[in-house]
Amino acid sequence: MLRIAVLGCGRIGQMHAANVARHPRAKLATVYDVHAPSAERVAAAQGVTAAANPEAVFASPDVDAVLIATATPTHADYIEMAVAAGKAVLCEKPIDLNLARVNACAARIAGTSVPIQLGFNRRYDPGHSAARAALLAGDIGDLHQVIITSRDPALPPRAYLEAAGGLFRDMTIHDFDLARFMLGEEPTEVFALGNALIDPGLGAELNEVDSAMFILRTASGKQCHINNSRTAVYGYDQRVELMGTTGMVISDNRKPNELRRYSAMQTEAAAPYQFFFLERYHEAFMAEIDGFVDCVEKGATPLASFEDGRRALILAEAAYLSMREGRMVKVSEVTA
Repeated sequence: MLRIAVLGCGRIGQMHAANVARHPRAKLATVYDVHAPSAERVAAAQGVTAAANPEAVFASPDVDAVLIATATPTHADYIEMAVAAGKAVLCEKPIDLNLARVNACAARIAGTSVPIQLGFNRRYDPGHSAARAALLAGDIGDLHQVIITSRDPALPPRAYLEAAGGLFRDMTIHDFDLARFMLGEEPTEVFALGNALIDPGLGAELNEVDSAMFILRTASGKQCHINNSRTAVYGYDQRVELMGTTGMVISDNRKPNELRRYSAMQTEAAAPYQFFFLERYHEAFMAEIDGFVDCVEKGATPLASFEDGRRALILAEAAYLSMREGRMVKVSEVTA
């Protein structure tokens, strides 16, 4: 039974704590949050004790692994502390908002045997996984194009946007990772367009965008198109399409049920898509815990590694450079 401590008791930390607590091969050891009342509430709900500070978590002999769901600026610090303590890590994305800090973290943990998994949960989605399995099985021939649609149901609060680090690092980073996962090759060129179409004030006040499109290309010529919006009034829009020489596969949206209504006024009227990521990716989050336990117990390779997190952030930085300068950017410009 893998004893996991959850650091961070916000919305996603609460979900992770509940998922770990119900997992058949894991045990929730403790929880911690800088806001003690939040940690106490989650601890009481899950029947565990809240830790007084992160140092107590890393020093505890009753903790085998940590799940980091704290504020982004703490992620790299906690990864380094966990590696120093010999505790396995599952860390939410991104590793940090600053690529230099991520590179420094990579240097400090280089050579470690401690398992480190990044929280790119979409790799574990049943539909997305099935699409990739079909690709690897040769069902669509040689892959030519990947199309990723990722649209949130509503613009987040202004306070969230002020701390998120920008749409490309906060939201699109999942899509950059999924693009790499599906393409099977590193994108070498990125072109990005971004605008504040939903809330025009974001551009002037936060230098932020809420709508964006991206083109990625690999050295062999494989193409990927990603489109993002912070507001899709019909629900959480999550689709992946893979097109190859002999066919196409689509991992589509999900609804609460498959009821369709027909009347004189409408046909095929259905329920809106599942509202947001906790609902849409529930199975993926549970499978992510499965994968993490496998990494620790069986020595399996993480499906999403620290390096995957670093490379996704590199693509985000290349995309920002492209948007600022209005041109196709070589990823090597950022890595250099």
